[in-house]
Order: sequence, then structure tokens, then C-alpha cells
Amino acid sequence: MRNQTFRIAVRQFPPFESAIHQQWQAFEAEAQTGLTLDLVPLDLHDLEQALFTTNGMANGDWDVAFINTDWIAAMHAQRAAADLAPLLKSDPPEGYPQAWSPSLLRLQRMGDAILGVPYHDGPECLIYRRDLIDDPPTTWDSFHALARSLTRPGLHGTGLSGTAFAAFPDGHNTVYDFLLQLWTRNGELFAPDGRVQFHTPEAEAALTFYRDIVTDPTSTHPASPTLDSVASGNLFASGSVAMMVNWFGFAAYAQTSPGSAVRGLVEIAPIPHAPGGRSASLNVYWILSIASGSPHPGIAWQFLRHTQTPAMDLLTSTCGAIGTRRSTWQNQALNSEIPFYHQLEALHQNAREIPQRPDWPQIAAAIDRLVTAAITTSTSIQSLLDAAQSSTESGTHS
Repeated sequence: MRNQTFRIAVRQFPPFESAIHQQWQAFEAEAQTGLTLDLVPLDLHDLEQALFTTNGMANGDWDVAFINTDWIAAMHAQRAAADLAPLLKSDPPEGYPQAWSPSLLRLQRMGDAILGVPYHDGPECLIYRRDLIDDPPTTWDSFHALARSLTRPGLHGTGLSGTAFAAFPDGHNTVYDFLLQLWTRNGELFAPDGRVQFHTPEAEAALTFYRDIVTDPTSTHPASPTLDSVASGNLFASGSVAMMVNWFGFAAYAQTSPGSAVRGLVEIAPIPHAPGGRSASLNVYWILSIASGSPHPGIAWQFLRHTQTPAMDLLTSTCGAIGTRRSTWQNQALNSEIPFYHQLEALHQNAREIPQRPDWPQIAAAIDRLVTAAITTSTSIQSLLDAAQSSTESGTHS
């Protein structure tokens, strides 16, 4: 019966699932709600569909949902999440808001409304094997050259690829990669008046480089066009890849997971840049939101508040995800096991955010098509940029 279950839609990833399960057990031991946890793991596409396409958050399918910060503006437009601002004022978690980096409290704020609490962090960074690389590359050209020098072909997947990219077209992976390539060339996706701009030298250089490296089997794992960020992170942990640009959480996972072939051999560094450009990172994180149609909104808030305590945030990290409190980042035991954990604060200083626009899903879809076409066809880069510009100007995002 729905009124006897507490339903959470979670991004499919074992550390997320394990952490939420344990956090619920600890919560239920104290709160004794009598509800049974129904934890439903979903991949990105299925999660987005279950929450928004089918109006699952508004119609009572869910109590709590994992929300990628890319979705917040669209979620707000659908009125799919409860406003937590009054609760955060009257019954805030311990240390709120000073215990968190300001960059983890901005994206869920829409006007006066606050639509969730931070749960999993980890900006993008360069992740590499320190047993293979002494000096991480600082430019994209040196990154490509180093990836070529490290590639060792092997039979039946036993070889080593210099790098891998999460280039699966799901509206996220290729979009993030394109933005990083653009920003590290001092380019901007939006003109000062807010219009999307693909007709820039920086966008052409970004897409050209991305096509060249992703389709280069002498440097890049050939499965890259089919990999999402989780799959590419697992590939690195398997020992098949020497370095990659990916989320901080996958560095922590590869460093500590008992099944990781590179356990204890992982290091991070800033993302490379083009000559004349500068490093950039991307601040995308996961929040927990209360579904506007939840039949248990009071319990949902108490559970969210529970996940924000120092002990439960640390549990998020010990399960393999990345906690969001500063106390977790500085935890001595964590930094003994993962010596680069404290660098999260510095990564946030270099991180940029995607603007909170209701039309972002449509813009992301246009970028997704653009980048996918670049790595799967021989159409000229200029023609692809022309098509993307026309698509966004005409509103034909389908």
C-alpha cells in the first residue's frame, strides 16, 4: 500500500543506493515511522522521465527524489518540489548554512524558494593514475599527446587506453564536455543578452578538438561514445584507462573501492586548458527534494534533515559518494584514505555553473545532438554549428 511505503527515486549508482538505505535505517530506528522504504534506482533518462515527464513528483508517486541541479529550473516551473525555505528557517540542519560551501546552496534557490538540500558533490577534475603519470598535463594538446603515449593495445580488453570520455548522448555527458572545452578556451555559450551563441571561434575550436580526441583510437578508449560518466568511471577503476576528466566522486571511488584495480594509485589535478585559456570546472551536484505530491511531507523533511547531519553526511562519503559538508571534506580519516579529499574546497573556487533557465533541457538537447554528430559523422564542424544555431533560434529542439 502506498500509504505504508516511503518511496525514494535514486540515481542508479551503488554508493547512492547504499548510503540512502543505511541513512533510512538509522532514521527509522529513531523516528519509528512504521513506513517501509521503497528505494527505486533509475538511470538518468528513466529518472528524469519518472519524476517529470510522467509528473511523478506532483502526482504522489514519490516522497523524495534525487535531483540533478540541471533540472531545478524545469522542476520549479512544474511546481514539482516542495519549498523548503520555511523549514530551513524554523528547523535548520546543524550548522546551516555556514557548514556548506556557498556554491552548494545556490542552484536549488529559485527566488525566495529553496527546492532541496545538497546531497552529493564533486566538481569535475582531471583524474589520473600516479603510477603512470608524474606530471599531469595542463593543456589540452599535452593531454592528447600524453594519452597517445600511454595507450597500449591489448587483446580482449586487456590493453590500456590513455583516456576515455563519457560521450553517451543523454543530455548531460556530452553537454558538460562541450562546456568545459568551451570555457577552457575563454569561450561563452551565452551572449550578453542571453541568446545561445554557437558561431564563435572558441566553439569551433572546442568541437574540433573534441571530435579529434574522442575518435582517436591511439589515445582514447573506443567505447567512449557509449559511455556515461558512471561507466567511464568504472572503466578507470578497472585499470583500463590512465586518465580522464570526470567527477571527483569517481576518483574517490577508484581510490577506495575494494574491487578497484587502481586502488591507492589515484590522484587529481585541475582540468587542462587551451593556450591562453584557463582551467575551469563544472559545479553540478545532486540534491534531495521533497515531491510536491508526497503523502508524507512531514516525514520527508525529517528524513532530509537527518541526511544533513555531520554523521550522515560522512556516511554518504564512506559509502563511496561525496558528502557536502565542509566537516566531511576535512575529516582526518577520510583524508588518510583519500589524500586529495580536502581539495574539494579548492575545486569549488574554480567551478562554474550552468545558468538556471527553464529552457535549459532544450538547449542541452541541442548541444547533445551537436556533439554526438561531431563524433559520429564526418559533417563539417561549421555545418554542425550552423544547424545547432538554427535549432536554438527557431525553437526546433526536437
